Amino acid sequence: MPLDQDFLAGIISHYKVFALVLVRVASLLFMMPIFSSRTIPVQLKAAVSLVIALLLTPVVPFSAAQLPGNPVGFALLVVNELFTGMTLALLIRFVFAGLQTAGQMVGVQMGLSVANIMDPQSGVQSVIVAQFAYLIALLLFLAANGHLFILRAIYDSFVILPPGKLVLSSSLFDIVIDMGREMFVLSVKLMAPVMAILLFSQVALGILAKTVPQINLLIVSFGLNIALGLFFMGLTLQVFWPVLVRYLDKGVKLLPVAMKIMAGQ
Repeated sequence: MPLDQDFLAGIISHYKVFALVLVRVASLLFMMPIFSSRTIPVQLKAAVSLVIALLLTPVVPFSAAQLPGNPVGFALLVVNELFTGMTLALLIRFVFAGLQTAGQMVGVQMGLSVANIMDPQSGVQSVIVAQFAYLIALLLFLAANGHLFILRAIYDSFVILPPGKLVLSSSLFDIVIDMGREMFVLSVKLMAPVMAILLFSQVALGILAKTVPQINLLIVSFGLNIALGLFFMGLTLQVFWPVLVRYLDKGVKLLPVAMKIMAGQ
């Protein structure tokens, strides 16, 4: 009987460790690019999270003896793991959010804001240009084995930052703010040529409207702006990957830095 009780206690204690690992893995996957897409069934995401958590639980440098005895302390650990996973995923999400912001700005200037569609990736309405830029970025991300990097980052997060070792500091806040700033810089760098051409087009049409008021420039500008926007956006696709990979590389390098800061190192 004592042996059975010890065996049962061991299962319960490891189950708690598994629960902590599952919370961090699920929060990372459900917010990371590709895995966070609403086109992927929730059941599949949950199954992948469970499998990864089962594989990581035996190698996580965290023993059941380190678990708090009271439910309140365990609940705080769960909140810590949820915050850790969401923070790490947010650093990568900023890069893809910058692409969507760039597409939104160009789409509005092209006059496509009235043609909003439902984005299957996020489940919200977005300009079709923003969805186009986001899908291209996802394809390039997959071609560069970005999904494998995500899985590697999940394992490294447990090595650098074991459960229950979260330390909040102003340095972590500075990293998040810096990536948020870089999100807007990326959007401007990617679509600045297209936005400049559309601005010059509007200026030229304004001058033409004053010179030849008989022309209905409102109707002409619709097709002209869309044609110019799509043409020059196609030209900017040649530099799309070099600019994107630079910011993805920065986000990748910031992940271990953010982990060490959260671990108090």
